[in-house]
Amino acid sequence: MSIDSAAQAGYFFIVMRSPHAREKLKQRLDRLYRAFDGRYLETDPLEFVHRYKSAGDREVAGLIASALAYGRVAGIRKSIAKVLGVMGKSPRAFTARFDPKRHQRFFAGFKHRFNTGEDISCLIYFARQMMEDSSTIGRFFMKGYVPSDKNVKGALTVFSKNVLTLSHGRIYGKGALPARAGVRFFFPSPEDGSPCKRLNLYLRWMVRRGDGLDFGQWKGVDPAKLVIPLDTHIARISRNIGLTRRTAADWRMAEEITDALAELDPSDPVKYDFALCRLGILEKCPSTADADACAECLIKDVCVL
Repeated sequence: MSIDSAAQAGYFFIVMRSPHAREKLKQRLDRLYRAFDGRYLETDPLEFVHRYKSAGDREVAGLIASALAYGRVAGIRKSIAKVLGVMGKSPRAFTARFDPKRHQRFFAGFKHRFNTGEDISCLIYFARQMMEDSSTIGRFFMKGYVPSDKNVKGALTVFSKNVLTLSHGRIYGKGALPARAGVRFFFPSPEDGSPCKRLNLYLRWMVRRGDGLDFGQWKGVDPAKLVIPLDTHIARISRNIGLTRRTAADWRMAEEITDALAELDPSDPVKYDFALCRLGILEKCPSTADADACAECLIKDVCVL
C-alpha cells in the first residue's frame, strides 16, 4: 500500500525527537553504508572520475559527469563517456586549450536529453575561464565560501552567479548569455529554490574524504557544510525513513534531510548519500510495499513503507 504524507510527517517527528529512534536509524544506515561501498562504483557516474589519477583531471571530469547526471542511468553513462572520450587522456589539458571557435565542432550533434553540444562546449569554456582566474575550479568556488555559514547554500549561490557572468565565447551568438541557454541548467541557484542536485553531487565528490568513494581534494571546504544531492530516489526514501516531512523536492527539503542526517553524523552528514541512492538506482526500494523486496532491505525496520 502507498504511504500518505501524514504518515511520513508523523514518522519524521518520531525520528527527530526520540534519541532511541535516531540511534536505531543510525545503526541501520551505517549497515547500509558498509554494504554499498566502492564495489558499486560502476553503478554511478563517479566511476568515470575514478579513471583519472591527477586532481586536475578529476576536477574537470567531475564537473562534466555531475552536470550530465540526470535522466536514465544508461543515457547518463553514454553521454559522459562520449564527452570524456573527446577530451582524451587529460580533461584538464583539453579544457585549458579549449577554443570555442576551433573546438566546438568536436561536440556537434551531441545530445543529452535537452542539453546540446553547444551547452557542453560552453561548460568546458566556463571551466577554462575558472581555471585561468583561480588556477582550479575549487579555488574559483571558494570565492563564495564562508566557513561560518551553516552550509554551502551561499557558496553555491555565488558560484553559479559568478560562472554565468563568464564569457560564452559567442557559442550562443553575439551579446550576453541568452536567458534560455542550455548551459544555465548546469548552474542552478539555491536562491531560486532549486535543490541543486548535480552541483551538490559535484561538491560531495570533491570535498568528502576518508572512504575511497569521494576524493576530498577541495581541502578548504568542510564536509560538515555539504548538502545532500536531492533526486527522486533520495526524496522518496528519505520520507519513508523519517528524514523529512516535506513533499516538494526543493532546496528546503534538501536542507531538512541534511539537517536530519547531521543528527546522526555532524561531521559528515552526506556520507549516506551513495548508499541510499543505490536502493533506488538498483531498484531495491519499490515505490509501494513489496514483500520480496522489502524482506531483503537493510533498512526495512526503520521504514514506514
